[in-house]
Amino acid sequence: MINAGTTVVQADPPARAVRLPRRRGIELALIVLAVLLSVYGYCAVGLARYGTVPPGAAGYGAGLGVLALLAHLAVRLRAPYADPLLLPIGVLLNGLGLVLIYRLDLETPGDRAAPTQLVWSTLGVILFIVVVLMLRDHRWLQRYSYVCVAAALVLLLLPILFPAVNGARIWIRIAGFSIQPGEFAKVLLAVFFAAYLAANRSALAYTGRRIWFMQLPTGRVLGPILAIWLLSVGVLVLERDLGTSLLFFGQFVVLLYVATGRTGWIAVGVLLAGLGAVAVGWLEPHVHSRVEDWLHPFASIDAGLGPGQLAQSLFAFAAGGVLGTGLGLGHSLLIGFAVKSDFILATAGEELGLAGLCAIFLLYGLLVERGYRAGLALREPFGRLLAVGLASLIALQVFVIAGGVTGLIPLTGMAMPFLAQGGSSVVTNWAIVALLIRVSHTARKEYDGEVAS
Repeated sequence: MINAGTTVVQADPPARAVRLPRRRGIELALIVLAVLLSVYGYCAVGLARYGTVPPGAAGYGAGLGVLALLAHLAVRLRAPYADPLLLPIGVLLNGLGLVLIYRLDLETPGDRAAPTQLVWSTLGVILFIVVVLMLRDHRWLQRYSYVCVAAALVLLLLPILFPAVNGARIWIRIAGFSIQPGEFAKVLLAVFFAAYLAANRSALAYTGRRIWFMQLPTGRVLGPILAIWLLSVGVLVLERDLGTSLLFFGQFVVLLYVATGRTGWIAVGVLLAGLGAVAVGWLEPHVHSRVEDWLHPFASIDAGLGPGQLAQSLFAFAAGGVLGTGLGLGHSLLIGFAVKSDFILATAGEELGLAGLCAIFLLYGLLVERGYRAGLALREPFGRLLAVGLASLIALQVFVIAGGVTGLIPLTGMAMPFLAQGGSSVVTNWAIVALLIRVSHTARKEYDGEVAS
């Protein structure tokens, strides 16, 4: 308004803060779709093999649906701002894994793994619910970082006291019960790595002496980094487990880069990992044999001994083509004893084809991307590094396993997240999803009410 030659400008009213949508309805709809797709796969296997719907289809669908619904209710109650894609992706991958294992069980009636895998999946969902309900704030884990690393070291060393299984010492077997402690150790190490790097990120990035293309930190800060490298090499030597060694060190290098923003650490990490892998690959017979199989996958055929596991895996992928042979109509069982665990991706490739594999990798990619997104949205470094570390675990594990069964890198003895047979693996993966749910809830809750209309 204008008053006696003075112009008075009336200020705009303050922007009204709005509430962020919680999107739990979207999550529920996606969970229903995931359960229906899993039941459809179960029925497709029965129709292909016997021409009728399997009698256990209703029970399978009801069991998976109840577990998914309980997990959804826990998220709705304690983490209403969480990302709506994380839980449905976990349900769909777990359901698809149960379908593939059930399909392979039909070829091995004396060795049924699907019922046991369903029990482990139930335990995994229960752990998911416990973490979502009991862990109110992920920053609580930062206080116990050194307890986590101590527990992880104990878990890693325990299998050394037990006999090797298929050439690797990564299992504990007692009275017919088996567990893989390294699966739990990787989550504990992720917590320690995130806490350590959050506390020392400035020293790692800005102190020390500059050599060539990177800034080396002081010895006090660099010591734990070298210790982690020695730990990964030690695991490789003592347990003959190339996959776990690459997973631990790769996770630490990724977090080191995220914490400092310096690409030189990636070069150093690749160099150290390469030196350790080459040295052990030449000196350790079990690892060396896997490298030889990778370099010459058809050597056994040329020698008149028939195809080995890797060759059969490559044949399965080739037989699948673009659209696959159809669930229940493949011959991936020819791979041998590890078809339900290490090589289950070959079954998916043969029976679902390239299109099905792309869909599976897209699900993994979405799971990793949503974990990264949750970490980037946080304002505090520990949660950011924890989310990136957990998502990187999934990404690295998928790369190592898929690269091994397709001949891209030497084969390792790890389990494909959610898909492969393995109780320790499926329980740990549900714990990872639960922690990402907690982190994503905190990330979005921080911005609730700050968005202006």
